[in-house]
Amino acid sequence: MTAQHQLHSHSHTLTYRILIGMFAGVVIGLFLKWLPYPVVREFFIDDIFQTGGKIFMAVINMLVVPIVFVSIVCGASALGDMKKLGRIGSKTLLLYLGTTVLSITIALAIAIPLNVGHGMSLQHQGSLMLTQSQSFKQLLISLFPVNLIKAFHDGEMLQIIIFALFFGMTVALVGKKAKPVVHFFDAVNHILMRLMLLLMQLAPYGVLCLIAVLFVESGLQTIAHLVGYFFLVLFVLLLQLLGTYGSLLYFVARLNPITFFKKMKDVMLFAFSVSSSNATIPLNLKTVEEKLGVNSTIASFVIPLGATINMDGSAMMQGVATVFIANAYGIPLTLTDYLTVVLMAVVASIGAAGVPSVGLVTLAMVLKQVGLPIEGISLIIGVDRLLDMARTTVNVCGDAVISCLVAKGEKSLDEKTFNSH
Repeated sequence: MTAQHQLHSHSHTLTYRILIGMFAGVVIGLFLKWLPYPVVREFFIDDIFQTGGKIFMAVINMLVVPIVFVSIVCGASALGDMKKLGRIGSKTLLLYLGTTVLSITIALAIAIPLNVGHGMSLQHQGSLMLTQSQSFKQLLISLFPVNLIKAFHDGEMLQIIIFALFFGMTVALVGKKAKPVVHFFDAVNHILMRLMLLLMQLAPYGVLCLIAVLFVESGLQTIAHLVGYFFLVLFVLLLQLLGTYGSLLYFVARLNPITFFKKMKDVMLFAFSVSSSNATIPLNLKTVEEKLGVNSTIASFVIPLGATINMDGSAMMQGVATVFIANAYGIPLTLTDYLTVVLMAVVASIGAAGVPSVGLVTLAMVLKQVGLPIEGISLIIGVDRLLDMARTTVNVCGDAVISCLVAKGEKSLDEKTFNSH
């Protein structure tokens, strides 16, 4: 069995197990809520399910700093290859970052007026202290760590990201002498990704515990809010896929979006199944070169780079999820907080690994930075596996769209191949 088929099988199995865990949590939570024996209810909720849920969230939180730091160092150091491609590399990077900024801006612009999650009135039970609102000037100053060890200790994610970017880009500039460092961080990155996949095996049990506690506290009204969140994320993802990408193809590249999506259907289905941008690279490359007519030199650079730094779908989820969790806990966010969310989603996309469920780790990072309870992830984790499949589809389509735009600008797109049936 190939690695891709193993990932495909693993992804589906985990999805089903998480859905089963979510359903079991709902049933158990409602049963305990209506159980006329408070002592029994308190024993299961306080001693078993809350403990299990807190352990699971601690596992996710444990991975945030090392995964973000190491993966961004790897992503930034890989950008050194763009020197070989000059203009093409700069154009690709600007297009990727531009679509990411646009994607999360769209998500926030839609989620904020709709007040998604408002009325849940959840109480924060954890020990996380809410951050005080900062001015934009203070935010800019706070981006740069005075004491790096303190930044790692306190989990100051923006400072860690800035240092990781500087470190990674410097590694790229050093060149051959820094190859051992590149290999070291690449190996550590692979280890952390494997560790995350192993720990995600706990997800069904963590979901069961978290959902059970949630439904004891909130009851059936939680389902209505969760459904609203689910379909809002799907809507903004569809808007990015058809609206943003379709418009870029039609108005900028002067290409037919319908033809593009028809030829991308196999890639989209595979990405939806495996929830991994990395696993989709070979099929995406083959499709972009053979069906869309992109020159192989451009495709072989743009597609793998996109799997590393282009996470439009993940950025949109983080935007909607941040608004949803803030409203659910009744915690107001300022304009500076929203700017922070945009900034972190864009910067984090440079190092976000293209593997299933990594969005939960980067979401924990965003929540922590703007002072929201990390356990708010428990509200959405049950449906996140399905949304992860959808946002991965958006991510890989974005890679293909940008490859077409770059190739068209460089006169390296065979339009006869693109338009052929």
